Amino acid sequence: MRKKVIAGNWKMHNNVQETKDLINIVCPTFTNLLTAANELAGTEIKLGAQNMFYEDKGAFTGEISADMLKSVCAEYVILGHSERRTIFGETDEIINKKILKALEKGLKPIFCIGETLEEREKNLTFNVVKNQIVNGLKNVSADNMKNII
Repeated sequence: MRKKVIAGNWKMHNNVQETKDLINIVCPTFTNLLTAANELAGTEIKLGAQNMFYEDKGAFTGEISADMLKSVCAEYVILGHSERRTIFGETDEIINKKILKALEKGLKPIFCIGETLEEREKNLTFNVVKNQIVNGLKNVSADNMKNII
């Protein structure tokens, strides 16, 4: 059986330190978090999740909480990904709730921002990104900013 390989083309990006930082975190699917946690035990590679809901518990079928992520040793969580914004309609307000919950629970958010192709073609990039940052980081303390990527 052939060994499966996951490859990322970095184009012409990343110096030595940026490369070290980049390969320090992996974010597999939810169903593979525990397996990844076990495989990464004893290494310096950190575990992150691809998403998280902003409530601790409740009738939110299909969602996953910060406590659930922490129970499988996740330290990071990707929030605000373009697919979550466009396909699932996540607003800056929802993403802000997620960021605040992640920080409250001791997870480090990997905060994604960016414009759509349509917004870029209309020269709206600066305003879109500015609004995402301002609204996404609303009520995040200066002290907590050091925990956000």
